[in-house]
Amino acid sequence: MYFSKKATEPIQEEQTSVWMCSNEGCSCWMRENFSLVESPLCPLCQSEMVKHTKMLPLLLNHQKVT
Repeated sequence: MYFSKKATEPIQEEQTSVWMCSNEGCSCWMRENFSLVESPLCPLCQSEMVKHTKMLPLLLNHQKVT
């Protein structure tokens, strides 16, 4: 049998602002535009989160209330 691989479009990525947990033992992070508060706490370990950037696939939050 022969299966052809369809050409897939590369996923568009961009530098995205994220919140990262300040606890070195925790790997939790979240996109800044999906955060519900100005300065969130880590949902896993309750440590303070700090701003960083990551290369992530483009994702829009249309429900963001300002």
